[in-house]
Amino acid sequence: MMKFPGKKLLPLLVFILACLSILRLVKIAINTSHSSSPAAAFSSSVEQKVPSNAAGVHIGSYKTSLNATLLAPKEFMFLSNLIRRKAPCNLLIFGLQPQYLNLSSINAGGITIFLEDDPYKISEINADSNGTHIYEVEYKVPAKKAYELLKHARESPACVPATSLLQQSTCKLALRSLPKQVYQLKWDVVVVDGPIGDAPEAPGRMSTIYTASMLARAGTMTHVLVHDVHRTIEKWFSWEFLCEENLVSSKGKFWNFSISNHSNSTRFCSSDTVRIVN
Repeated sequence: MMKFPGKKLLPLLVFILACLSILRLVKIAINTSHSSSPAAAFSSSVEQKVPSNAAGVHIGSYKTSLNATLLAPKEFMFLSNLIRRKAPCNLLIFGLQPQYLNLSSINAGGITIFLEDDPYKISEINADSNGTHIYEVEYKVPAKKAYELLKHARESPACVPATSLLQQSTCKLALRSLPKQVYQLKWDVVVVDGPIGDAPEAPGRMSTIYTASMLARAGTMTHVLVHDVHRTIEKWFSWEFLCEENLVSSKGKFWNFSISNHSNSTRFCSSDTVRIVN
């Protein structure tokens, strides 16, 4: 048997190991080229099929916004239980989360109106029920203007709750170009979960919370539910215009306020104004 000196075996072993490493890298490259890209995989993960079980509402398959916040099961149960107790009722929803479409069937015999600023969501949904309507709206004020608008509301007489018609208000927070039906009806439940308000440049919920408060005060007794109250704007504006004294329940990121008619009041809250430091 031939014997190889140790010094001659070492280069041979290094060469063999190098070849094996190269072959391994080639195999990995081939497998990667046949697999889907991370972007495609991620895109697929956010596409969902929503069940079409709401009366008069057909929901197609659509990709939700990457920033969209779906309701937790306990939050949807909290909201749906309230609608069941009130149904049939007048239900106004700022926002169009997939779960909300099921509220149309719960509110059978009532009126459900959705106000949404994302045309893609609206284009994928067909509402053919007389009691369910989806309207496209536009929100122009970015979330970064929140503190400026809050100061305006505190200083301007036009923003007090005893103003005349909301459509004629000069308060910068008032939404004056919503569908006429929104101003004409007395609402039993108003849900604020739009616009998205998840970045400084994105439309914020300052105006929707203020407008929901004004609409609620035009009725007899209205429940106003605000979602994402862990965020600063939702928390600030809920305390300012819906008031801690009116908070009757909460679940997850939902606060539920019960607002009674105060047509002669010049203040939103009876307690001292919440102090917010810029």
